Amino acid sequence: MKGSTLDRHISLGEVPLWSWMATALLLAMLFVLLLASGELLVPFLGQAAGVANYLHEFAHDGRHLLAVPCH
Repeated sequence: MKGSTLDRHISLGEVPLWSWMATALLLAMLFVLLLASGELLVPFLGQAAGVANYLHEFAHDGRHLLAVPCH
């Protein structure tokens, strides 16, 4: 099928800005969920981060489920 839109290659400059932003957000979320420790909660929650440690433990268990080394 010569000349179809399936043959067309897209350069990086043609990729819409919203897709770059969505990719950056996805990568940041993956970092927080898979690699970051519970210390990232301290700037957002202050002393309540110790009480809300269940968020860290939930992510920690998820890392084990996905076979991501975490300790």
